[in-house]
Amino acid sequence: MERNSAGTPDTDCFFPTWEAGTSDRDSYICDSDNDFNCGGAYDLQSVVVCVDVIVSGVVVSVYYALLYAGEWGAEDISRRKSMEYIRVTKENIENEHICCAISSNKDIQVISKKNWLKERFDDGLVFLKSIERGKCFIEYIPAENAWNPINADGYMYIDCLWVAGSFKGNGYSNDLLNACIEDSKAKGKKGICILSAAKKKPFLADPKFLKYKDFTICDEADNGIQLWYLPFSLDAAKPEFKECAKHPHIEQTGYVLYYTNQCPFNAKYVPVIEDIAKEKSVQFKAIHLQSKEEAQNAPTPITTYALFLDGDYITNEQMNDKRFLKLLEKQSFNNTERWIWV
Repeated sequence: MERNSAGTPDTDCFFPTWEAGTSDRDSYICDSDNDFNCGGAYDLQSVVVCVDVIVSGVVVSVYYALLYAGEWGAEDISRRKSMEYIRVTKENIENEHICCAISSNKDIQVISKKNWLKERFDDGLVFLKSIERGKCFIEYIPAENAWNPINADGYMYIDCLWVAGSFKGNGYSNDLLNACIEDSKAKGKKGICILSAAKKKPFLADPKFLKYKDFTICDEADNGIQLWYLPFSLDAAKPEFKECAKHPHIEQTGYVLYYTNQCPFNAKYVPVIEDIAKEKSVQFKAIHLQSKEEAQNAPTPITTYALFLDGDYITNEQMNDKRFLKLLEKQSFNNTERWIWV
């Protein structure tokens, strides 16, 4: 990531797809196919963020003191808006939207995600989001209770940090991450950990942003999925993947999907994929991980969505009908090509 003379990056993206610009300063453009947080190209001389103490159910106010490089005027500064956040709890969840699935409480995606959250609150899960309607939130949980096969006792694990749409480019991802860090320190945690990869992958943290935020890699699975951590002390033990997740491979043939209800889209699209597979006589098995114990012993570092084919891990990207049909078409072509060359 390019940095300016002040040492800060030219973007505050957390989940971007990068594309280098052609101007003197690199600019970065968010891939429209991945609706993740992506800021514009700007030079910050300094950014001071003050986050109020998070209290359950109480709005968190964030204020900025911003000084831009000389070429930026008052109009540019005014684009950066302060944001208020609220912590979703058992008491207010029915009245709050959950950001990644914004629709009626009768919608299967919303029902699925809210039920999953309700069951996790007692495990220490925190869901902090913008009071405005849209994708701007962070979800984290004590690592001992994370639905992933990791050994990270004493750490906080970030399930998801997502800032998208009109919220991009305002530094909100930094606000949310900073709030998680301060909350974790207040709770006596050793540090924070999160999943990523050497190159940006859908629904995983951007490694460039993590590196800028002083996260480092502490473990890596055979499929390239990495565990990154931010320790709060030099003597903190490194988190690691459990042995079952370090070598993602299964014995079953055909397509096998491991998934949880952490992602609301699974409630809608997993049945769709199952129907397509049945219609096309494709071998497909969906394994719904319904407990922490099942998830923590899964054969994959990613449990929200992990698709295997003939024993090999192929993707963590959620499939809708179009993506799955495209995958089947590609696989059919590969099989034909292999048959031709035999």
